[in-house]
Amino acid sequence: MALKLLHEPETDDPILSVVNLIDIFLVVIAALLITVAQSPLMSSIGRRDVTVITDPGQPNMEITVKKGAKIERYKASGAIGSGDGEKAGVAYRMKDGSIVYVPEGAP
Repeated sequence: MALKLLHEPETDDPILSVVNLIDIFLVVIAALLITVAQSPLMSSIGRRDVTVITDPGQPNMEITVKKGAKIERYKASGAIGSGDGEKAGVAYRMKDGSIVYVPEGAP
């Protein structure tokens, strides 16, 4: 009579650990998507008018304006501060925050 020992074969299959990692990543991604969807910033963008300015003051500046469902885009021509015209006066900011405009040629 032979004595048989109960011995289970090893079940350390490397593919099982990869499947477990994929499951963990799916749960993390789902949690992030739910967090982003419930973000107050995302919900306010859908209901409010929004203006986005990219590269302000640069020759490639772009302004995107969203009013309701309408989206308008404005691109700078690259000619900042150019055009026809003449100096009409000078504006000064006072210490209290007010602005005083002095027309050209005023005493």
